[in-house]
This record gives sequence, C-alpha cells and structure tokens, in this order.
Amino acid sequence: MRGRRSSLAIALLAGALGAALVLLATSRKWAEGTAFVAQGSLPQSAKGDDITGLPGALAVVGLAALVAVFAVRRLGRVVVSALLALSGAGIVIGSVLGASDKAALEEKASKVSGLTHSPIHDVAYTPWPWVAAAGGVLLLLAGLLALGYGRHWPAMSGRYERAGTAGTAGTAGRDRARRRGPAPDPDRPEELWKALDRGEDPTQTPARQEAERGA
Repeated sequence: MRGRRSSLAIALLAGALGAALVLLATSRKWAEGTAFVAQGSLPQSAKGDDITGLPGALAVVGLAALVAVFAVRRLGRVVVSALLALSGAGIVIGSVLGASDKAALEEKASKVSGLTHSPIHDVAYTPWPWVAAAGGVLLLLAGLLALGYGRHWPAMSGRYERAGTAGTAGTAGRDRARRRGPAPDPDRPEELWKALDRGEDPTQTPARQEAERGA
C-alpha cells in the first residue's frame, strides 16, 4: 500500500513539474547569433517555440494525459498512461535535436537580409533545451509509474457516477412529487361534496374520523 501511494505522489509531482519545466523552457531563448547585412551586423535570437513546437505541444498533451489517468479505468488507463510516457519521450527527443538547431536563426537572418539563404554567424546555444529535456524525463517517469502502478490508483469516475445516480434519484422523486401536486384542501366546496358522497361527515376532524372508523 505504501508503494502504491508513493508511486501516485511521485507520478503527480513528476508529471506536473515536468510539464511546467517544458512550457517554461520553450518560452525562453534557445539560440542566438549574428546576421550580416548591407547595413552591418544584426544580432538574432530564437526561442524554443521558434526552433521546434514539438516539446511545448507534447507538454500540454502529457499534462492532459496525467489528469485523464484518474478519469478512466482498466484498458483506458493503460492507453492514457502510455500516451503520457510517449509524450515525455517525444519531448526529450525534440529538445535534444533542437539544442543544436540553427534553422530558425537562419530563417530570421534571411528575412532581415532579404536573401534566400542568409548565413548566421557566431551561433551560441543556451541551457534551456536541456531544461526542457529534463521536463520530458519527468513526464516519461510519470508515464512509466502510471503503467506499472496505475491499476492500483483510485479513479474519479466511480464517485461521480454514484453522485450522479443519487442526483438522478432525487430528481425523479421531486418530479413524482411535482406530478402528484399539492394536497387537497378539505375546506373547499368540492372536497366537502366528495366527503358526503363517501358517507363521511365533513365537519369532523380527520383524527375523529379515524377514531370512529377504528371503533
């Protein structure tokens, strides 16, 4: 039981932290360089999303899969856990490949210079691609834990189904009471005539009528 609880806590922490790291890292500068134009040299830089959109997109998918793990059961949980693990692996691959990619810098240099293939010089890379890769490793870890221990984790669906059933029963009861309508008023003329037709004395209280029937 301790192992199951520990795996659940680690998976939640690793998945949430991993997705946050990836989203943060892809919004930061990954590479910078210098483009030479007729007016001189212009510094250029590229963020992670400029170089590759794969890590950021997979981080969103992984975060959604982490939440969905607790909303499904059996085979569905296995599929979602595998998606979580694959998202982490894809982030690692995309981040490592983007750590040395200068295509985005060259594209920006071409726009500045007006040339189709403008070279970029003095290219330098920041550590942010590796931060994104570390986030991908954490998401991969969360997916592997879900695959290994997810069948023992609690699910949200059962609780909501019970709540929904109770709510449906309560609604049905209220609908039946609404269809029956309010209780008849014994002082109304039509109710007095109905009592006379049944052979009852409408001037007596209900308690006294019950006592006379029992006698």
